[in-house]
Order: sequence, then structure tokens, then C-alpha cells
Amino acid sequence: MYETLVNFLEQTGFGQFQWGNAVMILIGCLFIFLAVSKKFEPLLLVPIGFGMVIGNIPYDTAKLSLGVYDGPVSEADLHYYRVDRVTENGKEVLKPTTPIHDTQEGRRLVEHGEAIIVNEHLKLTYYGDVEGPSIIEVGQGRRILALEKAEDNRYPSIVQPKSLDPSNAGFFWWLFRGVAWGIFPPLIFLGVGALTDFGPMLSNPRTLLLGAAAQIGIFGALLVALVLGFTPQEAASIGIIGGADGPTSIFVAAALAPDLLGAVALAAYSYMAMVPIIQPPIMKLLTTKKERLIRMESPKEVSRRTRIMFPIVGFLLTAFITPAALPLLGMLFFGNLLRESLVTDRLSKTAQNQFIDIVTILLGVSVGAKTQASNFLTLQTIYIFILGIIAFAIATACGVLLAKLMNKVSKHPINPLIGAAGVSAVPMAARVVHNVGQKEDPHNFLLMHAMGPNVAGVIGSAVAAGVLLSALG
Repeated sequence: MYETLVNFLEQTGFGQFQWGNAVMILIGCLFIFLAVSKKFEPLLLVPIGFGMVIGNIPYDTAKLSLGVYDGPVSEADLHYYRVDRVTENGKEVLKPTTPIHDTQEGRRLVEHGEAIIVNEHLKLTYYGDVEGPSIIEVGQGRRILALEKAEDNRYPSIVQPKSLDPSNAGFFWWLFRGVAWGIFPPLIFLGVGALTDFGPMLSNPRTLLLGAAAQIGIFGALLVALVLGFTPQEAASIGIIGGADGPTSIFVAAALAPDLLGAVALAAYSYMAMVPIIQPPIMKLLTTKKERLIRMESPKEVSRRTRIMFPIVGFLLTAFITPAALPLLGMLFFGNLLRESLVTDRLSKTAQNQFIDIVTILLGVSVGAKTQASNFLTLQTIYIFILGIIAFAIATACGVLLAKLMNKVSKHPINPLIGAAGVSAVPMAARVVHNVGQKEDPHNFLLMHAMGPNVAGVIGSAVAAGVLLSALG
């Protein structure tokens, strides 16, 4: 009876719970608190926060995440497992016992691409096939796949057949496919495009340059990450945080560095929520009071023909430059065409409301659940968050500085504050610019002016993502 009780407790979450899980659950609760109490991006932080709680409850990951088959096996499966002949219900069957990750046969299967090795602790952050043993070592002394048992000796590595039957996969396996296969981010962009009014940018095309300048933060952080020893793919996944665009960050990280996805996504969304805290000090440091008081000319009216043509022409131009970003750019401009055509009102409203809300819920929970303590509470994660805020700061500064330069050579005055809206945190960054300007002059309305570089930043971050994917993918 005692042994039965002990075995039961060991199979429960309590028996496998570790201090790291408690830390991550508390962080998830903190996200929910900030969303509910402080109103920090609640539509994002509530799903992510609860996803973090979900992802840090210990469970049988083989059944829940990847759906690895652990029942009776046939003679054909013998080369994937060490098996024993056991008697069940009076009948002798073959059942897998110890995985063969440490055998010569198991290594041969991986080298020939016939199987993948998965460490149970990493199942929620890594997925996909293995080209060969070289992919196991990914720098920084880390392994996204493991040939040995996990440090706590609870979850051994297993050799999993490459041809996993999806019918055996659990709920989270399917949920995470939306991230792994690059489905959720483009669908978010569809809703963003339907919600976005590109009129302020079209009425003042110069703001396109401000949105482009803000993307310098991406490549600045990428260079710093390379100096710190990250691989080019990892550095690109970290640098994209500077675009302040969560879906784009997820899209790039899932393609280039899946093992960093949880940390990169969490950093990107965290900094998006903290735009009102991070940006104002940088904006004030780089501008004078006189510059912050500059009033700009009212935006010109944009014709309906221009509004309809823009998503088509804009897509063709950007997609031919960066085909790797085709899913993001295609859905962004398609959503905007639904909005501006004025003949697809039902589709536009669906994309703006129910559709984007559903995808946001699924994406937020998926991202949160990938922040398991075993792979999140590391020194590397600290580096990612530090580099992320460096990227964000550089992006903000570059937008402001370019606006100052343009103001020197332009006949029409530009308030340098709007350059900070070049990051693609729409419409948060534009609101922050407006609020900072209002504190200097309550009668100076910068919101519509700031929306120009803000929406340009959305396009800029997607183009930057395409460049990185083309160069490193």
C-alpha cells in the first residue's frame, strides 16, 4: 500500500515539481496581475501569463505534447526501442522499456535522419527533424537535443521515429504546430492589416523612412549577440525583438532558433507592453524642449483610389524584395485591402474582431506554455532580455535621430518625437509619442502624425524578418 501511494505521488505533479516551476508560475501570475491591475497589454499578457502556468505543471510530456506512442510495439519497431516481452491479460506482448539513445543503433538512426532524439524537458520548445548529429550542438554549451539523460534524471531522452503519427499526438502538440509551422503569426497580421489605417503614412510618405530607421535596432542587437557567442540564427532571432512586433519575432525565432522561441517571444511581448516606460526617457534625452514643441502641418486627405492601390502595390514591391516574408506581408496587405475596398465589410470586421481575438488567444497560450523552467531559467535567457531591450532602445533612438536630421533639411517641420513611433508596436508607440508631446504642449496633437511611422514600422519589421530569413534560413 505504501509503495503504491509513493508511486502515485511520483506520477503526480507534486512528485515532479521543482523550484524552477514555482518561479515560472509566479512570473505567469505576475503577467496576469500587470494585465488586470495595470492594464499592460491585457489581450496579450493574460493568455501568455496563463500559458506560463500551464507549461510549468509537470506532466507526462510524451502523451501530452508530442504524442509519442508508448504502448505495445511490433517486431518492426524493435530498432527504435529496447523492448521486453511482458505478459498482459495472459498474453505476451512487446513493450518499450529503456530508449536506445545511448546505443550504436540509435545513433546510426539519427545520423541517417530516420529518427529524432528528444529530451522530455525540451519537447515543448523544439520540434522538427534532425539533419544529422551536427545539429545537436548549437553553441553556448547548450543542446536542443540530448544524447544523455536530463540532469534531474527524471525524464530520459528517447529516440522517436521520424514518421510520427499525428493521430497519436496530444492537444498541445497540435496547438504548438500553429507556431512551429508559422501559421499563427501571419493570421495575426491579417487582423492587423484589417485594423490598420495607412492613411497617415500615405499622406506623409517621409514617415516611411522613420519606420525603416527604427529597424536598425534589429541589426544592432544582432551584432552584439554575435559578439557574445550566439550563432547567426540565434542572433537574428534575438535582434528581431527590436522591431517590437511579437508575431514577427515568433515567426523568425520558430524558423531560425526554435529553442529560443519562448524567451524571444516573451521578451518581445514584454517590451511591447512596457513601451510607455521604455521610450519616454530616450525620447526626452535625444530632443530639446524646442523640438518637442514643434507643431506639424495637418495630414492631407488620401483618396480612396490610393488607399485601394496601396496594399496591392505595396505587397508587390515588398514581396519581390523579401520573398521569405511572403506569409506576413501577404496577410498584412490582404487584411488592409479588405478594409479599404469598402465592399468586404463583413470579412473586414471578422478579421478585425473575432478572428484576430481567437488567434491571439491560441498564440498567447502557446508562447506562454513554451516557457518551461528547465529551459527558460538560464543565463542565456537573461542575455536575450538584455539584448532585446538594447535592440528596442536602439530602434527608438534611430527613429528620433533620423527625424531630427530630416528636420534640418526639410522645409516642412517634423517633430522628432514621432520618430520613436517607428517601432511597430501599433498603436501603443504612437500613443506614447502623443502623450509625451501633450505634456510639453497640451494643444499639440501628434497622434495622427505618429501613426505614419508607426504603421510603416509594421511593414519595416516584416521586411527585416524576410531579409534575415533569406540570409540565414
